[in-house]
Amino acid sequence: MTARHGGDTAIAEIRRHGVETMFTLSGGHVFPLYDGAVGAAGGGRAGTVPGTEADPRILDVRHEQTAVFAAEATARLTRRTGLAVLTAGPGVTNGISGVTTAHFNGSPVVVLGGRAPLGRWGAGALQELDQPPLLEPVTKLATTVTGPDTLAADVARAFTTAAAPHRGPVFLDVHMDHLFGPAGPARAGEIPDAPERPADPERLARVAELLKAARRPVLVLGSDVWMDGAEEAARAFAEELRLPVVANGQGRGILPAGHELLVTRARGAAFGDADLVVVAGTPLDFRLGYGSFGDGTAKVVHLADAPSQLVSHIRPAGSAAGDLSLLFTDLAAACAKAGVVPGTYGDWREGLRDATYAAIAGDIDLLASGADPIHPLRIYGELSKVLDDDAVVIGDGGDFVSYAGKYIEPRRPGRWLDPGPYGCLGTGLGYAIAARLARPAAQVVLLLGDGAAGLSLMDADSLVRHGLPVVMVMGNNGSWGLEKHPMRMLYGYDVAAELQEHCRYDRVVESLGGAGELVARPDEIGPALRRAFDSGVPYLVNIATDPDVSYPRKTTGV
Repeated sequence: MTARHGGDTAIAEIRRHGVETMFTLSGGHVFPLYDGAVGAAGGGRAGTVPGTEADPRILDVRHEQTAVFAAEATARLTRRTGLAVLTAGPGVTNGISGVTTAHFNGSPVVVLGGRAPLGRWGAGALQELDQPPLLEPVTKLATTVTGPDTLAADVARAFTTAAAPHRGPVFLDVHMDHLFGPAGPARAGEIPDAPERPADPERLARVAELLKAARRPVLVLGSDVWMDGAEEAARAFAEELRLPVVANGQGRGILPAGHELLVTRARGAAFGDADLVVVAGTPLDFRLGYGSFGDGTAKVVHLADAPSQLVSHIRPAGSAAGDLSLLFTDLAAACAKAGVVPGTYGDWREGLRDATYAAIAGDIDLLASGADPIHPLRIYGELSKVLDDDAVVIGDGGDFVSYAGKYIEPRRPGRWLDPGPYGCLGTGLGYAIAARLARPAAQVVLLLGDGAAGLSLMDADSLVRHGLPVVMVMGNNGSWGLEKHPMRMLYGYDVAAELQEHCRYDRVVESLGGAGELVARPDEIGPALRRAFDSGVPYLVNIATDPDVSYPRKTTGV
């Protein structure tokens, strides 16, 4: 494609990096990027689905945060860099929560922003704002294209930087006159493979000695194990040493539901009684007690995809960083050399497995609860009956989705999405859009709180317009449950925590061209879910749940 303007040059580089979809909300500052994508496909948007006659496909949404969330979910599901294009000023600022979520999740995302023209800079042009300083704290790189002749190189640098471990978002804005005007030529040639990143053998030998000395070890598998393509190596390592495993974030599914080594449901006992906790591919943050397990005497090992991710707020007994596939393979070899005997931890492992089975058995009554109003766990009991092995399950909410993390166990890796440690609500519709594109033949289920719905439900329109059927299951308790119950516990009352009781969010989806229904009795849940999966359209199962039932949580740290 011969460059007619800067947009053509940028799109050529975007295509060179294998990007299939541009998530955006229309804005004049970035029109040349749209025109470049349409031109790359041979011109014309004659298809009935908007944006499909473009390369990359143009998928426009109703709020810029949804565009970034969709790009981020694309990165997390496909392990390829996602792309969002945002117009200048409020388009960029509306996307900052999505960029921050990508930052905390280590998701490779490139956000291209429009920027007021350089020729009018300082004169008060529409939406003139120096945007990179706003993004610097939550990106690997935030900068402005230097000029028309560097546009291709700057875009290439953005993609290379985002994809390099530790992965993360990059923000690059382009002056309007540089996009509309002539630019330098597009780059050509293959993108070189990234160099190998082996971990330090001496550090791995130290970890092997710790495993040899341990009697009650636990292996934690986090999101970066999946993002680094190390799920097979991690599973092989756990199975070779017969280590009990707790899954965290997108580490869920690496050991499938029902695997004999998976003890996530017994994590309290595992972390409380372990003498060694090996944490791989996730930070030692609030989700893991900041790295303090049991009474604080358990030794801790931290394994990460890059040295920058190794824990710094505590001194671990061991640590190593590098390509996590190589790391697990090399660590297995180091364990064999150190004389670690597979199966050494049999009594410990069997005890945790028994505790796991006991926890699962203890849930049976609530998962089949006939309580009226509906107990939230009944929803998960019914959902588990209709989920396929390759279903993608997305959580966007507080109290209602807290249950999902406990009771929905993926059967395959790369099939679970939640907001991650930043905890930003409103991710759901963007994640659902991306999941339907990334897994076109799979069930896509969005578990949605009624509070979270207020931040993104209008993008059901985007699902409809782009022909993307998704099943949305809402736990509708008429409140901000994650805040209501802790506030009552602390103060004896709550404020700013009530929503409309049993609001007809399903009719919102219907009015946007989808379908849905309100479910008020427990025996209606299963049939409603089956209708949703059979509908072939975006469908909201709006389930009125008991407002007085809250997910059990500790009273400290609220």
